[in-house]
Amino acid sequence: MLTSLPNLLTLSRIGAIPALVALAWPRLPATDLAACLVFSLAAATDWLDGHLARARGETSRLGRMLDPIADKLLVGSALMLLVGLGQLSQLGLLPAIVIMLREILVSGLREFLAGLAAGLPVTRLAKWKTGCQMTALGMLLAGDGSASLLGMSWLPVGMLGELLLWIAAALTLATGWDYLQAALGHAMVEERPAAPRRPPLAGKTAV
Repeated sequence: MLTSLPNLLTLSRIGAIPALVALAWPRLPATDLAACLVFSLAAATDWLDGHLARARGETSRLGRMLDPIADKLLVGSALMLLVGLGQLSQLGLLPAIVIMLREILVSGLREFLAGLAAGLPVTRLAKWKTGCQMTALGMLLAGDGSASLLGMSWLPVGMLGELLLWIAAALTLATGWDYLQAALGHAMVEERPAAPRRPPLAGKTAV
């Protein structure tokens, strides 16, 4: 049901995107910090909605459909903001590309497997990837200006965020390869040809 708490939390990740864009756009330390907080709260609902759905017995097809969509919209928006507003270095652009391409790949694989009534199980490594990725994006959105605002100008937030983004990209490649292999296993299974119809026995009329 759309109005169940887990689904509302999932939808809140999508609803947070306009606020994220508006806060990140001015490129001021205070608004960058606020954008980081909005993103972090939205990212936290990724774990919370699934936990509540299982605990309350409210898992649904709608929730399973909305959850990956909300994740990809939130991550894609954050990456495009970081690139468009110049908060990533030229080298930092490479892991961002890897992450975006992986999200597109997995979406295509899930669409293909849906037609086979099969799914892609979320692995433990994929959960580590998500945690590392969300932490990296939050730090990059905050930037070094936010650290200075909090009296921690000695902390290289941007550099640490890019380092985590590279780690997330490495985990992204590993999990993407696992998912691709799983999907290819289904794709390579040949469909059995339909058995030929046996002709009616002589002397008998087919009914």
